[in-house]
Amino acid sequence: MTTRSWARDLLSNLAEAAVLWSYHPLYTYEPTSLFGNNTGGSIYRRGARRWRKLYRVNGHIFQAKRFNRRAFCAFCKDRIWGLGRQGFKCIQCKLLVHKKCHKAVNKPCTSEHQEPIIREDHNGEAHGINTPVAEIKPDLPERDFSQPPPDVTGESVPVEDPNKPVDELEPGSQRQYSLNDFELIRVIGRGSYAKVLMVELKKTKRIYAMKVIKKALVTDDEDIDWVQTEKHVFETASNHPFLVGLHSCFQTPSRLFFVIEFVRGGDLMFHMQRQRRLPEEHARFYAAEISLALNFLHCKGIIYRDLKLDNVLLDHEGHIKLTDYGMCKEGIRPGDTTSTFCGTPNYIAPEILRGEDYGFSVDWWALGVLLYEMLAGRSPFDIAGASENPDQNTEDYLFQVILEKTIRIPRSLSVKAANVLKGFLNKNPADRLGCHGPEAFVEITSHQFFKSIDWDMLEQKQVPPPYKPRLDSDRDLANFPPEFTDEPVHLTPDDPRVIEKIDQSEFEANLPPPPPPAIGHRYPPPVMPPPPPPVAGEYDVPEGNGYLEVDVRPPAKSILQNIFCLPLN
Repeated sequence: MTTRSWARDLLSNLAEAAVLWSYHPLYTYEPTSLFGNNTGGSIYRRGARRWRKLYRVNGHIFQAKRFNRRAFCAFCKDRIWGLGRQGFKCIQCKLLVHKKCHKAVNKPCTSEHQEPIIREDHNGEAHGINTPVAEIKPDLPERDFSQPPPDVTGESVPVEDPNKPVDELEPGSQRQYSLNDFELIRVIGRGSYAKVLMVELKKTKRIYAMKVIKKALVTDDEDIDWVQTEKHVFETASNHPFLVGLHSCFQTPSRLFFVIEFVRGGDLMFHMQRQRRLPEEHARFYAAEISLALNFLHCKGIIYRDLKLDNVLLDHEGHIKLTDYGMCKEGIRPGDTTSTFCGTPNYIAPEILRGEDYGFSVDWWALGVLLYEMLAGRSPFDIAGASENPDQNTEDYLFQVILEKTIRIPRSLSVKAANVLKGFLNKNPADRLGCHGPEAFVEITSHQFFKSIDWDMLEQKQVPPPYKPRLDSDRDLANFPPEFTDEPVHLTPDDPRVIEKIDQSEFEANLPPPPPPAIGHRYPPPVMPPPPPPVAGEYDVPEGNGYLEVDVRPPAKSILQNIFCLPLN
């Protein structure tokens, strides 16, 4: 059974509109099998994915789009405008409708091209748009998830090591960076979209990590949204003790650059592959610090959605820091939910696999999976002999296991550890630990497994970590995988033909300089700028016309005006 047919059978009882998923890997690694690698273990790097949503109604295949020109809904005849992707466009016949109107379209698709349209993901793999099919509920409320949360600004907050003095900044001055300000030292990570480098700021000799993203890979609406979200969350995370923050960002005609904190101790995946399993005290400490980081994000209306060993870093003292915010969802208020099918397969919560709307519960499920891996040295969804059985070594079988298999807790674990795992790994989010209303986090902090934790001291980083990475210098890369650090350090030369196809207006912005962070204030209070009034332009499109042959995005209105605050270098 394939992933597509399994998803179709699983959700066949839901009616009307259909969401078609074509997977979208953000950071892809290539293990030799789904449940293990050539070392014989189940702890290995797994890539996170976001499945793109396409909605099939009456023969149409709709995709969410934003329109920066006058466009009208073919159903209600009103203008399509607003923040985010308020319009849907049929990828076959080009029909335009409101997001709120697409389910009511009764006009059949007029396109003669009814063959499955094949698209390629960033790894070059082809996927048919007409398969697989996952039904969605017809009565789901329409919500706009594309707007930034009310507590995120468009300004960039510079982040420095709290143990080092902040660079002197003249009042009212603007610090602008370019690639020439940094020395590229070593590759420390790589994904489908991005390469991560260790760099030195030449002026101060300080070490940072630099995430380099090729613009040619993020010009799709959904890709642009996740870049925007990642920057917003980097800013929100600035100066939090257990989250990687942003130093600066800039761009060239071909690339986007995030300069972020360099966390020297490596990730938990690297250490778990060497330790195999952790003592209960170690796992408790890391789980508690991760819980504080997740709770902070949740209080800011952010679902993390990609908690895994790879994204938990250790600093030079042994404290954790979460990184990689490309999967985050912003703007989630109490009671709000979202529905995007995304995550790293082994960590995806059952409610996501069932096609249900979900909230913060998926992060606590992922913490349960991660805690299980730390304590048991393997995934809770490992199947004995799966690597030798092709039918069990597939992603759809893994999803079936997550949904149906009873999780067995190793007998070697304490009663408290077993209880907390059962709480986090409850397949029903309504009964899951940490998911019971306003006092949900108190439920976690008061659990018997965490009874020995002084949460106030822990948040102030006053609790000594159980393990301190061995580091010879601030440039020591002994805790990073050699498959990355052995790579040559260079950026491929720009291809003028590729640059010509990039709409630079998608990435233009001119914002005021960021204010200096308040001294002694750990969590700078963000301020939501007032939304701009809608701009009504005059275009030569007849009123009521529901078709646009070509989407023209005028450079006067930048879609990502809140992403990069500096002009092209």
